[in-house]
Amino acid sequence: MQTTISDIATALSARLEGDGSIVITGASEPADATQSDLALAMQPAYAERLGEGAAQAAILWEGADWRALGLKAALFVQRPRLAMAHLTAVFDPGPQIAPGIHPSAIVDDTAQIGEGAAIGPLVVIGAGARIGANARIASHVSIAEGAQIGDDALILQGAKVGARVQIGDRIILQPGALIGADGLAFVTPQKSGVEKARESLGDQGDITEQAWTRIHSLGTVIIGDDVEIGANTCVDRGTIRATRIGNGCKLDNLIHIAHNVVMGEHCLAAAMTGIAGSTVLGDRVVCGGATGIADNLTIGSDVIFGGGTKVLSNVPAGRVMMGYPAVRMDQHVDMYKALRRLPRMLARLTSDKAVSKGGSDH
Repeated sequence: MQTTISDIATALSARLEGDGSIVITGASEPADATQSDLALAMQPAYAERLGEGAAQAAILWEGADWRALGLKAALFVQRPRLAMAHLTAVFDPGPQIAPGIHPSAIVDDTAQIGEGAAIGPLVVIGAGARIGANARIASHVSIAEGAQIGDDALILQGAKVGARVQIGDRIILQPGALIGADGLAFVTPQKSGVEKARESLGDQGDITEQAWTRIHSLGTVIIGDDVEIGANTCVDRGTIRATRIGNGCKLDNLIHIAHNVVMGEHCLAAAMTGIAGSTVLGDRVVCGGATGIADNLTIGSDVIFGGGTKVLSNVPAGRVMMGYPAVRMDQHVDMYKALRRLPRMLARLTSDKAVSKGGSDH
């Protein structure tokens, strides 16, 4: 990839100062930059290492003296993280998948492949599946019968899409993602220990030895537009109705979305998040890493869960939650501070008791 500083300024909506004709082939941290790299020095602490590299141009913070830093050109941005998003898009070529259908791919005669699609080696596409225009499907992907995938899809190595799954435009499935497996739904002939424990909050009563009977998953998964799903993340199909993921949701690696879950639009979930069956999330919910949400709950829009939060009850819109069980983040911080004080408080209490007891002996 080769471009100029001027073109990058346009792509980033950045202010350019200096020589806009400098050719750039990549981005780099300041100390590692070559003459053709754009150095990322958006804070003064990063700029201190520009002298260790050979960058001619850098992205800087407003007010920086680019000449004093020995540069020939500089870009100035208002929001560095947003600039990073646009810059990485400029230099990311994406996977190399030859246009057309690879000879080793197996595509059912009844499948519909959109114009401009690229189907890689050893891909399997089932009967009645529909693949949108300009889709890119990397090697070893499996798309089952009746699945529908929108335009401009990017489905990477080893991802699997189950039967009748419906996916919108511009989906990104990272390697190993699995959409449309059966959900965990089993029942016993008589009321199980789990059911009795839930009703009584802990007492199973008389224990009966029973085997589990499968409840088959007749529903599907419906995913909106502009959704990204990380490596080895699993989204289960619904039991009767569909599991749904709204437009713009972004799911990290190693996440589990259980059967019948409904996620609103533009939700974000970090790795190891687990959302149990039939829980409903509003729009723009953010789950930090290893968030766990119990089943059959309702989470309002714009809720934020800190990392490791375990959610056992409904959460109203706009709350920021943390802890196990989840409480408001400010309350959790107070509880944590109090917990850390406990050893000192107990030591003082023990000391006071000893003094009191010693005084009573005289």
